[in-house]
Amino acid sequence: MTTRRAAIIAGVRTPFARAGTVFRDVSPVALARFAARELVYRSGIDGAAVDEVIFGQVVPNVLAPNVAREVSLLPQFPKTVSAYTLNRACASAAQAIAAGSDQIVLGQADVVLAGGVENLSQVPILHSQRFSQLLVAASKAKSLGGRLSILAKTRPRDLVPVSPAIAEPSTGESMGQSAEKMAKENGISRERQDRHALMSHQRAAAGVADGRLTAEIAPWFGGPGMDEITESDNGIRTDTTLEALGSLKPAFDRRYGSVTAGNASPLTDGAAAVLLMEESRARSMGLGPLVVIRSHAVAAVDPGWQLLMGPAFAVPKALDRAGLSLAEMGLVEIHEAFAAQVLANVEAWGSKRWAEKLGRPAPVGEIDWERTNVMGGSIAIGHPFGATGARLATTLANEMIRRDVQFGLISICAQGGMGFAMVLERV
Repeated sequence: MTTRRAAIIAGVRTPFARAGTVFRDVSPVALARFAARELVYRSGIDGAAVDEVIFGQVVPNVLAPNVAREVSLLPQFPKTVSAYTLNRACASAAQAIAAGSDQIVLGQADVVLAGGVENLSQVPILHSQRFSQLLVAASKAKSLGGRLSILAKTRPRDLVPVSPAIAEPSTGESMGQSAEKMAKENGISRERQDRHALMSHQRAAAGVADGRLTAEIAPWFGGPGMDEITESDNGIRTDTTLEALGSLKPAFDRRYGSVTAGNASPLTDGAAAVLLMEESRARSMGLGPLVVIRSHAVAAVDPGWQLLMGPAFAVPKALDRAGLSLAEMGLVEIHEAFAAQVLANVEAWGSKRWAEKLGRPAPVGEIDWERTNVMGGSIAIGHPFGATGARLATTLANEMIRRDVQFGLISICAQGGMGFAMVLERV
């Protein structure tokens, strides 16, 4: 029996824009559809060949909670294409790719469009629970007087809006506070974090300058006259310096902290998508060179411990499933939620002490920064929660082909103490 594998045929994304800027008036559905439509166009595939659409989104729009289905209703696809939206926090798009790959491996699909979207400029603002209950009760009243009587019970505190928090429901800690804890517990200095952030910006700027990074982006035409063109990510600081980063005040522990707005990823809007196809079908169509999904894995840790250390456990699991070592990875992409998180996980992979925690006889291995995040990362490029995984997969696959690298690794930390890892293979 021939083993089926999923190949990444193409990937595309919108520019990633800081929340409140380019996409502040654009719905998540519009962003997701834009990325999907451009992907179909660039790949040249017939939309009727797509068997399923899977998208990730972390903060759903209550008016369109299944954004994947809205994507599948584009004119490019038959209305019969099935679709669903999932949430694995910051690893959502990567999980969508993994789910699509699994469907292909199982023979349930030959072509899957997978990706993710986030628009934090349009986070839904909720009423307080008490005010919501009063509104429901008023809607059921049988007379105007009855409705007014119920609404008269409203107090000023009931009108305070409730915004979704970027925090752990189980602990109440924000992501930034968790990163601060990790920096302290693992001895990650402020200077190391700032140096990593500087590298992220410098490498991303170089990727824009030589066209590698912008080649993945579909330019966005916005504004009233559709003449305001955004061709690249607007969070990349080409002129930042170590001194500028060092001048920023700690954001979460004002007195003793080291995590700042400069060494953390910004709140970001954007969408990204990849096209997956069964390997032999892709070859029969003359597509290539190909990058296939060799393995993927998820791990989880106690959110009250070190929230963003999930990759320390997920990466060795994915490597074991692939039958490969970290040293064999020609390229690595690590999601940069915070510089402290990246550096803590990198130290864990190379540590004998951590090898014991991971139940391994020896460390996972050392990271070679000449082969890791070669075009920067989320600190510079941005991090739309639901979309980052597809951005990482696209960047890694493209660079593996450019450099003729056989194996590549993706590592993502995620809310809830989760970690995601995926190994790609150039064939």
